[in-house]
Amino acid sequence: MEMKKLLITLILTCFALPGGFTLGNSTSTPQIILTPSRVIQGEPVKVTFENTKISNIKSLTYDGKKIGVLLYQNIPTALIGVDLYKKPGDYKIIAKLSNGQNLQAILSVSARKKIETAMAVPDQLGGNSPANQTKVVAQLVNENTILADFYTGTKAFWTAKFNWPILNVNVTDDYGYTRITGDYDIAHKGVDLQAEMGTKVRAMNRGVVRIAEQFPTYGKTIVVDHGLGLSTFYMHLSKIYVEPGQLVLPGQLIGLSGNTGYSTAPHLHITVRINQVSIDPVKFMKLFTRL
Repeated sequence: MEMKKLLITLILTCFALPGGFTLGNSTSTPQIILTPSRVIQGEPVKVTFENTKISNIKSLTYDGKKIGVLLYQNIPTALIGVDLYKKPGDYKIIAKLSNGQNLQAILSVSARKKIETAMAVPDQLGGNSPANQTKVVAQLVNENTILADFYTGTKAFWTAKFNWPILNVNVTDDYGYTRITGDYDIAHKGVDLQAEMGTKVRAMNRGVVRIAEQFPTYGKTIVVDHGLGLSTFYMHLSKIYVEPGQLVLPGQLIGLSGNTGYSTAPHLHITVRINQVSIDPVKFMKLFTRL
């Protein structure tokens, strides 16, 4: 009997092993992992947590602003968008845990190389006269105000990785450069994808349609809210097959590509926003190839 008690005691005892690992009672320290930890203006960052549960995370902030946390592939995860005009430097990401502990990581932001190109107002918007240039810019300001004012869910609607909205992705216009239209500078805060007229456009992930209408400059536009401040925009469409308030599933057909609005040829413009910050969709999709 005494021998059995001794064996039970040995089994239940926690033995400290080399490297800080403890059998039966992990002493691993919670930490924040940034992917990547260094970016340039306009790029996204994936934040993941190691050795802690999502229920233990009371809050997460980036540069003093609150960021939502979701459980993705059983890992507490958050997404941060670095603004195209964010001042270069180091920024703190701080998580407060339920046990009173604070975790911190540093995100380094570098300047993006400035690229400019001339772009005329197309004939379908009245031509490239100074008056039309002023009119188009005023319309853009109004449309951007509308596209920034919609409800976003307080929880994430998606559980699977994001996918491009069309097959055979070919980026014809990159994110982040400046289009010069007369006396006006217009930043390209998305990417243009090669797409013949009528190419099927599918939802990049599960979400709720918040906007589905035609605008003078952005053309026929769909905005899908994926929750926690994350949204995808599909612009210059020829057809819209969804309506506001509709739940869409990953890969669901939502419209057809086109040439509506401020567009010189058929294509699909994609914008990805994180908490109202438009980031590089290509960099965003690369995050998901590693998730």
